[in-house]
Amino acid sequence: MIEVQLGATLRSKAGGRTSFPVEASNIKQLLDRLGEAYPELTPVLERGVSVAIDGKLYRDSWLQPVPDGAEVFLMPRVAGG
Repeated sequence: MIEVQLGATLRSKAGGRTSFPVEASNIKQLLDRLGEAYPELTPVLERGVSVAIDGKLYRDSWLQPVPDGAEVFLMPRVAGG
């Protein structure tokens, strides 16, 4: 089981909740299962999020493994320019 933490700007989209338990082995499963279990997050997930696993940021790394007990944070994507 993984406890997913939400960045401050995503919390308002989740009714103020700060974390969600999810059973997943990679980033794609994590996002899919999070959206299935908590539909209020679906619009945010569809717009795109960045995922930090144990302090390392991943973007579009769908098959990146997420080890049990990892520290996982979701944040809005950061656009560069």
